[in-house]
Amino acid sequence: MADPKTPVGLAVPTRKPASAADAEEPKDTTHTPSQRYLSTRGGSYGLSFEEVVLKGLASDGGLFIPEEVPSLPRDWESNWQNLSFSDLAFEILSLYISPSEIPPPDLKEIIDRSYSTFRAPETTPLVTLNEKDNLYLLELFHGPTFAFKDIALQFLGNLFEYFLVRRNKGKTGRDRHHLTVVGATSGDTGSAAIYGLRGKKDISVFILHPQGRVSPIQEAQMTTVLDANVHNLAVEGTFDDCQDIVKALFVDPKINETLKLGAVNSINWARILAQTTYYFHAYFTLTKSPAYKPDHKVRFVVPTGNFGDILAGYFAKRMGLPSEKLVVATNENDILDRFWKTGNYEKKAVHGAAAEGGIPADGAKAHEDGVKETLSPAMDILVSSNFERLLWFLACEFAAEAGMDDEWNKKQAGQEVDAWLKQLKTKGGFEVHADMLKFAKRDFESERISDVQTLETIKQFYSSLSTNDVTNGNASKGGYILDPHSAIGVAASLRSIQRTPGVHHISLATAHPAKFANAVDLALKDEEGFSFSTVLPQEFVGLEQKERRVTVVPRGAGWEGVRRIVEDEVEAELEGSR
Repeated sequence: MADPKTPVGLAVPTRKPASAADAEEPKDTTHTPSQRYLSTRGGSYGLSFEEVVLKGLASDGGLFIPEEVPSLPRDWESNWQNLSFSDLAFEILSLYISPSEIPPPDLKEIIDRSYSTFRAPETTPLVTLNEKDNLYLLELFHGPTFAFKDIALQFLGNLFEYFLVRRNKGKTGRDRHHLTVVGATSGDTGSAAIYGLRGKKDISVFILHPQGRVSPIQEAQMTTVLDANVHNLAVEGTFDDCQDIVKALFVDPKINETLKLGAVNSINWARILAQTTYYFHAYFTLTKSPAYKPDHKVRFVVPTGNFGDILAGYFAKRMGLPSEKLVVATNENDILDRFWKTGNYEKKAVHGAAAEGGIPADGAKAHEDGVKETLSPAMDILVSSNFERLLWFLACEFAAEAGMDDEWNKKQAGQEVDAWLKQLKTKGGFEVHADMLKFAKRDFESERISDVQTLETIKQFYSSLSTNDVTNGNASKGGYILDPHSAIGVAASLRSIQRTPGVHHISLATAHPAKFANAVDLALKDEEGFSFSTVLPQEFVGLEQKERRVTVVPRGAGWEGVRRIVEDEVEAELEGSR
């Protein structure tokens, strides 16, 4: 464990670095600091948006973040409050993307095309769950695959296509830039990535999922897509095995010599960026509600495993969105909740009977590495891959207290994060300085929700007759039907409401309940009049009976075995035999 009094890698400053050399460097007149990117581990600086989108993961293993978080324009609230979701996304994303990289008309067209596939006119509707307690639900599942990840991955797929069309203008054959997208999924990321990239020219997409450990609907959504550029790999192992394979491929010199790899997991900065929009959109929707007054406070409550969804809210808050707190809602795989309670970020493996739970038919199965199976399998993780980005900001703020310049602060933050991640790998965890935990608690609170509490919450909101005009497709003749992940957010919201009465709470609904039908049925099977057919989307009917294409990766094949599969399949595509 790290000594909490002396952060690892934090040098003691003796003098301020000379800045003469910096003054001689030519000034970047095309990009603002928020439109240039660096690695959280200190190995890369000054990268363009296009570079970080296409690369995904930094060469030093770190994640990309903007060199500076932009502040909102002075008149943002009055100018943006009545914008459509797409127009709002354009305003926000323009702060992070230089017009020299994507001219504004092109960026607007990419965004409009990305959200034209959504079923709800508002893209992400905000509905009232409990008017008395000021509790609202932000529905993020109206995209093609009925999960919140569509919001980012429809955009990312169109971004990839835009960059490749531009790079390949006038090129033919092997001279064309061909992107090989590799990602790991516990369910929703895979189908959303596939739907965002299917059929796109000069892109091959490989999605790894743990065999038998995603829900039948999720597996069918992925494996029934038969486009030649889509490759589903069912790994005999765990989701963490899949993630480890993907990370190993990104830092492997051999495959990177022959293929240009791209990432669609939430490690890709474009995914985090795209998700910031719905925090602003929800805020504006709320401010138009009769129950909202200008002096009221707002909290966002986010069910999270990999920390990407709530990280987008953190960026929105740093930009200036008036969110009083962000509430982290975990299931029983609670590494994030334990961090906020103790300052320790530690793997806590469970095995045997202690690891058992969940519903195999919804994708839950105990992991050999110690992840507990739950009713919310998309959040069953041992470590949160996106947490590294928040750690960098905490370390940078702590370094700033030494009174040095911004360049020194960023360098120290990169060293600190690199040291922490090495400790996580070798010792299973680390502890942050008390001041860093204080910084984290300033913006966040956390809650841990058990499977029993998840079922109780689903039942509670179905059993309570809705007095609100809920027209989202999840309303039944009872109340509102929550999926188990969304129920975790709502349960955490109820606890937060008890601590902060009068504060408006917006809880994020991350998936349609039909994607986790067995957990919902377990909660509601004894409820009079309950029928899942009332909320089953037509798109799911008969899906599991369609033709499939999937390659099984045997246990023990390792990342080298996956590398061979990827290389062979891409070669077949380039030769036109696929």
